[in-house]
Amino acid sequence: LSEVTETQVPSVDWQKRCVALEMQLLRFRLQAGKIRELLAEKMQELEQRVTESDQRAESAEKQVHVMEEKLKSANIQPSESENLLYRRYQELTNQVQEKDAVIKRLEVQLEKQILVRAQEAKTIEEKAAKIKDWVTFKLREVIKSQMCVQYGCHHCKPCFLKGCDERCLIFSSGSSLPQYPAAGPFTHLIYKNISVPVYTTLKGLKYPCFQMYGEKKLQDVYLVLNTYNTYIWKQQPPEAHFRNTGPGSDSDCPCDLLTLAPPGVSMSSISSESDYAIPPDAYSLDSDYSEPEHKVQRTSSYSCESLREPMLEKSGYLLKMGSQIKAWKRRWFILRNGEILYYKSPSDVIRKPQGQMELNSSCRIARGEGAQTFQLITEKKTFYLTADSPNILEEWIRVLQNILNVQASSPVTVENTATKPTVRGWLTKVKHGHSKLVWCSLVGKVFYYFRNQDDKLPLGQLRMREAVVEEVDRSCDSDEDYEAGGRGFLSSHCTLVVHPREQSPNYLLIGTKQEKDTWLYHLTVAAGSSASFKVGTEYEQLVGNLLDVEGDPDSALWRSEALCFSKEGLRWPLTTLPSEALQTEALKLFKSCQLFINVLVESPSIDYHVSLAQNALQVCLTHPELQNEMYCQLIKQTNQRTPHNYSLTQCWQLLSVCVALFLPQQHFLWYLRQYLQLHADPRYTEVGKYVVYCQRSVERTLQNGEREAKPSRMEILSILLRNPYHHSLPFSIPVHFMNNTYQVVGFDGSTTVEEFLNTLNQRVGMRKPHLSGFALFTDDPSGKDLEHCLQPSVKICDVISKWEQALKELHPGKYEGTRIVRLTYKSRLCFRAQAKGETERERLLLAYQVNDEVHQGHFPVNKELALEVAALMAQVEHGDLDRRAPSPSSPSSSSSPQLKTQQILLQALERFYPKRYKQDCNMDQLRDLSDRLATKWSVLRGCSASECVRIYLTVARKWPLFGAKLFSAKPVPPSCVEQSQVWLAVNEEGLCVLDQTMHLLATYSYQSVITFGGCRDDLMVVVSQNKEQGGGKKSVEKLVFAMAKPKVSYNVRHFPSMTYTTKGPTLL
Repeated sequence: LSEVTETQVPSVDWQKRCVALEMQLLRFRLQAGKIRELLAEKMQELEQRVTESDQRAESAEKQVHVMEEKLKSANIQPSESENLLYRRYQELTNQVQEKDAVIKRLEVQLEKQILVRAQEAKTIEEKAAKIKDWVTFKLREVIKSQMCVQYGCHHCKPCFLKGCDERCLIFSSGSSLPQYPAAGPFTHLIYKNISVPVYTTLKGLKYPCFQMYGEKKLQDVYLVLNTYNTYIWKQQPPEAHFRNTGPGSDSDCPCDLLTLAPPGVSMSSISSESDYAIPPDAYSLDSDYSEPEHKVQRTSSYSCESLREPMLEKSGYLLKMGSQIKAWKRRWFILRNGEILYYKSPSDVIRKPQGQMELNSSCRIARGEGAQTFQLITEKKTFYLTADSPNILEEWIRVLQNILNVQASSPVTVENTATKPTVRGWLTKVKHGHSKLVWCSLVGKVFYYFRNQDDKLPLGQLRMREAVVEEVDRSCDSDEDYEAGGRGFLSSHCTLVVHPREQSPNYLLIGTKQEKDTWLYHLTVAAGSSASFKVGTEYEQLVGNLLDVEGDPDSALWRSEALCFSKEGLRWPLTTLPSEALQTEALKLFKSCQLFINVLVESPSIDYHVSLAQNALQVCLTHPELQNEMYCQLIKQTNQRTPHNYSLTQCWQLLSVCVALFLPQQHFLWYLRQYLQLHADPRYTEVGKYVVYCQRSVERTLQNGEREAKPSRMEILSILLRNPYHHSLPFSIPVHFMNNTYQVVGFDGSTTVEEFLNTLNQRVGMRKPHLSGFALFTDDPSGKDLEHCLQPSVKICDVISKWEQALKELHPGKYEGTRIVRLTYKSRLCFRAQAKGETERERLLLAYQVNDEVHQGHFPVNKELALEVAALMAQVEHGDLDRRAPSPSSPSSSSSPQLKTQQILLQALERFYPKRYKQDCNMDQLRDLSDRLATKWSVLRGCSASECVRIYLTVARKWPLFGAKLFSAKPVPPSCVEQSQVWLAVNEEGLCVLDQTMHLLATYSYQSVITFGGCRDDLMVVVSQNKEQGGGKKSVEKLVFAMAKPKVSYNVRHFPSMTYTTKGPTLL
C-alpha cells in the first residue's frame, strides 16, 4: 500500500481540459443550431410544396367536376357518332374558307373602286375650281361695269347691260347707318340701304338675309360680295379702305374697291372658301400657335389681338451678370414650363445647364438703368440680364410677364394640388376660328389645357363654376364641306361647347361617343348644372337629386331601386365611362366583388379573398376612371341589404380596404360621406363599427392623399380577421435598432413615413430625423446585403405592398405569407452640427452603428484599439465582467460561472471585434484574445453604459471622416489613382479617395464636382482642379470607378443629399 500511495499520479490540468471540452461543446451546439435552421427551412419548403400540391389537386378536382357537369348539361345523344360530327366540322371549315376568299376578292375590288373614284373626284374638283374662278371673274367685271355706268367713272369701260338703271346693292339709297361717322368721300354711298346681314343655317350653309327699300334686289351680286367678306365695310372705319384710292394713287376708281380682299386674306383663299356655317364667335385672323394647326372657316375678319393666346416659351441669347465675379457673360437662355435654364451656347442644351431660375407668383420683373437691361427678382436671388436690343428686351419682358400672370391666376400648379384630375385626355379645342389638339384635365371646378401631357404650366384654364355646357347638334351639318376640306375625321366627331361666365365660348371636339358622354357629364357636374340637364346614368342622376335635397335622411331617393341592393347582376356600369373597354372592365370588377362578398371568409382559404381584393383594387389604381364605379357598386351592394349576413359584413370589409387607397371624385365623395353618416352605429352592430372605421379612413385619406400601390397581404388580413374599429391604429410592425432591440409601432392605411417616425421618436426618446440624421430603412426582398432609405412622404402601407410584390416576383410561392419586410432605424447622415443636442438614445444607437462599421472593416482601427473599443461595447452590452477565481475547496462549483464568462467573451469577440483580425486565428490565439479582452473589460468595472458610449464616440469622432459612407471601388484605367482597390468616402465636405488601409489619397470638394452619374457597373465623377497653386487655369478630370450596380445607384442618390445640406452645387 505504501508503494501504491508513493507512486505519483501524472498531473492533468482539468480546468484547461474542461474549457477545451466546453469549447468543443459550444462548437457542436452552434453546428447543431445551423443544422436545425437548415432543417427548419427545408421543412417549411416541403410544407409549402405539399400545400401547393394540395391546392393544385383541389383545383384539378374542381375542374373535373365542372367538366363533368358541362358534359351532362350538353345532352349529347350516345347514338350520334363521331364521324358525323367530324364531317359537320369539315363542312363548316370549307364554308368559312370560301367566305374568306369572297371577302378578299371584294376587298380588292373595293380598293380599285376607291382609287378610280378618288381620281374622278380630283378631276371634278379641278374643273369646278376653274369654273368657279371664271364665273367669279365675269361677275366682278359685270358689277364694275354697272357701277361705272351709273357714276360716270372715266377710268372704266361703260356697262353694256340692258336695263341697268338700278344702283348696285352697296350703293343703294334710302337709309343710313349710324354706327360710324362719315369719314370718307364715299361713305354716304357705301352705307345706304344696307342692314347688318343675319346668317341663317340651312343644311349647314350660310345665306344673308338683307332688306332693300325701293330698289331692285340683286341677290346674285350680294352673294359675290359675301364671298369676298364685304362685311369688312361695316366692321372698320371707311377711310381705312380708301387709303390707296386718292388722286395720287394707281387706282382712284371706287369700283376697284370690289377687288380688295380683307387684310391678311389672299384672293385664292377667299375664292376657295366654302360657305359652311361657323359659330359667330370665330372671328380672328391671327395665327399665334407655333405648331401646325387646323384652320376653321371664318365669318369675320377683324383683328382680335386681345384674344390671342399668351406666349409662354422663349429662347435666345442674353447677357448675365455673374454672382461672384461682377462681369457680364453671354449665355443661351431657354424659358420652358415655368423655369429658365441657361447654357454657354445652343449646342450645350444636351448637357447639364449652368444654372436654373424657378419662376413663381412671387417673382418680379424690374427694368434696369440701361435701355436694354432688366432684373428678374426671385425669392432667393436677383438676376441682372441684358438683351441685345430694346425689341428683344420687350419680348422677354412680355413672355415673362405672361408666365407670372398665369401663375398668379392659378398659384398652385395642377401637379402640386392634392386633388387629382376627375377626367383627362386629348381633345381638339376650338376658339376664335383656331383648332388645336391639347391635353385637357378637369381638376375640381377648373378645366386646364396643356400643350403636352407632361407640361406643368397650362396654356390656359376655364373656370367651370356656373358655366354653360351643351352638346352641339350636328345633325344638320353638311358632310361635303368636311370631305372637301380634308377634315374627314370631323364627320364622326362629337362637339361640346363650354361657355364660362364673362368669357367667349370654347368648343371641344371629341372622337367617340363614350368620351363625349364622360366629358359632358363631368363638365356639367363641375359647372353645377347637372340637376337642370339630365346627363349621366340613372344612378348618377339619382345621386345628383340627393345632392339637391342635401342628402335628407328621410328622402325616398335613398330607397330608389337603382340605388339599392339587387340580386340581379349588373348589365351596364353605374357611372359614365369614356370607352367600351372600361365598361367591360367595370362589369368584370363587379364579378370580382361578388366573389369576394358571397364566398365566406375562412382561415384556410383566406388567401383567396386577399388575391381577389388585390386584383380588383389594382385595376382601379391602373384605371382611375373606375374608382367612382367601384364605390357605387359597393354602396349599392350594402344599401337595403339583409342585416346579420356575412355577405354584408364582407362587403363593408372590402369597402374598409378601399377607402384607405383612393376616394371617389366630385359629388360621389359627398355621397359616400352621407351614406357613411347614415349607417354609422358602433353601439349595436358589427357593421356599424366598420362604418365608423370607414369614416375615419376617409378623413385620413383626404388629409394625406391617396396611395400608390394595392393593399398588402398584411393589411387585408388585419381588416378581415379583426374589426379595425377597436384600434385607432389598426396595423403594427416592429422597427429594429442597431443594438438588436426593436419597438412595435402602430399605423393606419394613410400613415406616412414622417408620421410613423414621429410616433417612434416619441416612444424611444429621440429627436426628429432632420435634427438627428436618422432615417428608416427596409431590407431588400432579394435577400442581398442592400438597404433602401424611405422618403418622409411615402406611405408605410405602400412600402409594405411594394416589398411584398417584389418578393413575390423574385421568389414566386416560396416565402409568401412567411417573410415580411424588415424596418431598421439608424443614422443615414452624420454632420458635426448634429452632435449638439444629442439624446442618450441617439448616442447609444450611433455607437452601435459605428461598431457595426468597425466590425465590417469600414473603420480604421488597429488591433489594440479594436480590443479597447470592443471592451467598451461589451461593458455597454453586458455590464461588469464577473471573473471570480475558482475556490480550492470546490473547484467544480466554480466551473459553471467561468464557463459562462468564457461564452460571454467569445460572444463579445464575435460581435464587437473586426472580422478581418480574427478570421485566420486558431484556438490558442482566440483564447489569448479572450484573455486580453477580459483584462481590458475588467478595467471598466463600475463604468456606466452612458459613460462608455461617450468615450466610444469621442474616440471615433477623432477620425476626420467620421460619419462618411464608404464604398469599395476599383479605379478604371486610365486613372490618376494607382491603387487596384480603393475606398470612396462621401461625407459633408466632399468626396474622398482612400487606399485599402484607409489612408487619404485625394479629396474633391463639392464645389469642384462638375457632374457625376452611374452607368451599369461604373460610377463617373467629373471634377475640376487648379493646375498650379494660385493659378487661374483649371483642368477637368474624369474619375471612373467600378463597383456593384446597387452601390452605384446608392452613391448617386447619396451625393445630392449631402450637397443639399452643405450648400454645394445643385447636381442633376
